[in-house]
Amino acid sequence: MDLNLWVCGRRGHLTYAPAEEDLRARLHATTALGVAWRCLRCGDFVLGEPRMSGPAADAPLVPRGRALRDAIILRLLAVERFVKGVFVLAAGYGVIQFRGRRDAIERAFHEDVPLLKPFTDKIGWNLENSAVVETIRRVVEAQASTLLWAGIALLVYGALQLTEGAGLWLLKRWGEYFALIATSLGLPIEIYELTERLTWFRVAALVINVAAVLYLLISKRLFGIRGGHRAYEAERHEMSLMEVEHSATGQPAKHDPSPARAAG
Repeated sequence: MDLNLWVCGRRGHLTYAPAEEDLRARLHATTALGVAWRCLRCGDFVLGEPRMSGPAADAPLVPRGRALRDAIILRLLAVERFVKGVFVLAAGYGVIQFRGRRDAIERAFHEDVPLLKPFTDKIGWNLENSAVVETIRRVVEAQASTLLWAGIALLVYGALQLTEGAGLWLLKRWGEYFALIATSLGLPIEIYELTERLTWFRVAALVINVAAVLYLLISKRLFGIRGGHRAYEAERHEMSLMEVEHSATGQPAKHDPSPARAAG
């Protein structure tokens, strides 16, 4: 599937009329149905007036090709961070709210859980030694101060997840660094959890996070890898259709890589 055409189909084509006559001629065509301008994303000629115009150096740097694929991957990672952040915030809020009703919940736990024992005995489930029941017991019997700090920790962690997701969704360089560092710091914990209990869910989570770290580190050239930020910006400009057209006319565009101009 051509991702360039797929995005243009969802968002519309992005046409640009440069002020330079020679370059303008390469992006413009006259047809029997009227004028057409070349889309900076997919390269097709689109009937109608251009959406934007101005000097070629001011043309938006449109993600296309591999850069577009990378943007989609980052936003998928951002969605995962958003979902996780919302659930963690909800858990933190629940733990803090639970502190005020702990006595009633603890009493209900000790009175109601034993009522399930006849049923669990019939299906062969050892309720007393169940990991789920043991985890619930530790929570309901924890001190109020412990629950408060646990709730605060969950709220902070959830906020960090949302911040990381925002940086990735906006395709910001700081978001990529933030995601790389935050995900890397969590890997030792995930490995330790696997040594305690091996489950498919934990294995899948570890594999996804390791893949995310390697992808960000190598593809985004973080921490100076593969030429660092300068090489990354040069690669983005090389994949820009406006840059290709400038090269074809023998007049390379003078782009300043510092302001990351991007158009979805």
